[in-house]
Formats: sequence, structure tokens, C-alpha cells
Amino acid sequence: MKKTPLYDLHQKHGAKFVQFAGYEMPIQYETGIVKEHITTRNNSGIFDVSHMGQLFLKGGDELTNDLQKIFPIDLAKISINQSKYSFLMKENGGIYDDLIITKLKDGYMIILNAACKEADLNILKNKIGEKYQINLSDNLSLIAIQGPKAKDVLDSIVPGVTKLKFMNGNQFKYNDLDIYITRSGYTGEDGFEISIDNKIVESFVEKLIEKGSTMIGLGARDTLRLEAGLCLYGHDLDENTSPIEANLKWAISKNKINEKFPGSDFIKKQYNEGVSKLRVGIKPETKVIARESTKIFDEKDNEIGKVTSGTFGPSVNGPIAMGYIHNDYSKKNTKIFLEVRGKKIPASICEMPFYKKNYVRGGEENVRN
Repeated sequence: MKKTPLYDLHQKHGAKFVQFAGYEMPIQYETGIVKEHITTRNNSGIFDVSHMGQLFLKGGDELTNDLQKIFPIDLAKISINQSKYSFLMKENGGIYDDLIITKLKDGYMIILNAACKEADLNILKNKIGEKYQINLSDNLSLIAIQGPKAKDVLDSIVPGVTKLKFMNGNQFKYNDLDIYITRSGYTGEDGFEISIDNKIVESFVEKLIEKGSTMIGLGARDTLRLEAGLCLYGHDLDENTSPIEANLKWAISKNKINEKFPGSDFIKKQYNEGVSKLRVGIKPETKVIARESTKIFDEKDNEIGKVTSGTFGPSVNGPIAMGYIHNDYSKKNTKIFLEVRGKKIPASICEMPFYKKNYVRGGEENVRN
């Protein structure tokens, strides 16, 4: 099992570890998942996401033109230091990985899911050949700090970060070394992700803790992202699910619908004709939690879908879930039943996110949406 450069610091803070995507990762600390979740919502939390892939491609307009044929977003319209959510897709319309791509002065940085990063690297190498410098970095860590106090904590160490707009980044200095910071995250809160040299990441995180932030494990990261209606690859997204079925049509640039990229014919058909299944939010009517793979039934006992993520939402004080359901049943307030331990539990289709997101659209400005 691999370990991130912060492994010793996790141990020092009493982390309980699990195996995740080939790494030993902290699932929680001594205070527990619920307390960590609430701390992030009310204050700020630090997440070690160094297991994820940081892929760098170097090149100019020609690189952009080649990547335009791979990703379903219009990279030519993205500004330098702007980030976009996108997908690495299969020809059948399925998703190899969902990712964040950032345009840099000399190319692109792509943040990949940990379990997919090596395969993603090979896919991209096969598609663009040897024309460009491509590097899956192993000397950089990735840290997220999330929550309403994140901007104050980080700005006290790296002045100027509060000027960043949501889904935008820039180069900053820490201990005379370059670090790259984007205003983004995976919790539904305002926050930042910091790409930083392995040699200084531990001192950097200790400084964040000293300034009032708290280390948070993967357990709370999962409850936070689910409350925010965000997908987890391998659960809510996979190679047999399209972005349209995942209710992520907004992440495909409209002008790309009629252009060629992997899976474009399939996507165009679904975009124009609709889908048979759709990712939806689900609100159980009891305190029972419907976990992944829970079967969904209609009022006539017909199986109509399955849950892909389910948990207790500390911020909404109740069970929540998301899953895929036959499109005929995807309308808000539709009555459904969840089969949990042999019993049919009443539930209904609901809007997502379950918890109102607090992203910052402009520097210094906190906006609810």
C-alpha cells in the first residue's frame, strides 16, 4: 500500500486508516466523522487528497486543438488559470473518469481520481502520442482546505488567495517555493485546493492547523460531497454511465454537441432524445439509511432503479441518497420504495443538493446558490 507524504502527520493526529485506491488513507480522526463534517461546515477542515493524480501537459494552441478532440468542453474558451469540470470518455458514451482541467500558461493541469490515474495517463498518451510533454507528478501533494473560515486561515499564510474567483487559480509563494492554488473543492463549501511540493507539505499543513483549521478524513469528505449532490467515481459514475444519464449535461459545452469527441454520437442522441435512466436525489421517509446497491421499487412493486450513494447527512439531520432510476419516475416528489434488509422503506425523489452550497463566485464574495 502506498502512503502520502502526510502519513506520519495523520498518525500523530490519531487517524484511523483504511485502504483506498492503493493508498493507506485516514477515514477519520479521534473526534469522529460527524464532528469532522460539522467542523467543515461551520469552520474549516483540511483534507489530504494527495492520492489523486496531478497530470501536467505542456504545449500551446496545437495542444488545445488536440485536447478539443478528447474532452467534451470547449478548451479554447477557457482563460488561463480557469478550471472546468469534465470527463475522459469512452466511445460508448461511458465515463473513464471525471476530472478537473485547468489551463496554465504553458499547457494544462488535470486532477484525476486516484483509482483511475494510471489508466487515464495511458489513455491520453495513446490519444495524443509523443507530441507533447506529459507528466503524472509524484513530487507534488494535493491539499484541500474547505469551509467558511478556510479563506481566513489560508490567507494568513498565503496572502492574496481571497482574491481568487471560484474555479480559478494562480501561482503563489510559500517558503520561497512555488505553490499553485485553485478556489475549488468537493464539499459544497467555499475552499481551496493547494498543489505543493512534498518536501514542504507537512510544515504547510501544520501551519494551517496552528491557524485554527482541523484535519478531516475520507468519511466526512464522503458525507459532505453527498449532501452537496456531488458524484463519486466508481459509485455514481462509471464506464457504463453517460454524463447525460448522470444529470451532468451542464458539464458538456453546447457547441461540442455537434463536434467529434469520444462518445459524441451517443451523447448527441441522448441530448436530443432523452435517456431511459437518470441520476436523482432520494429522501427516505424514515431514519433508515439506504446504502449503495439498494434496490428501488415503484408503488406496484416493480424494480425501477438502484441507489449508488447513501448515508446520514449531519447537516440535514437525516438519511439521504442518490441513485439511478427509470426516467418515468424521476420527477420531484415521486413516491418510491427502497428495499433495505428485506423491507420496503418509503421515500421520494427530491432535488439536489440536499444542502445549499456556499461556493464563492467572485473573490471576497460569499454567495448561496
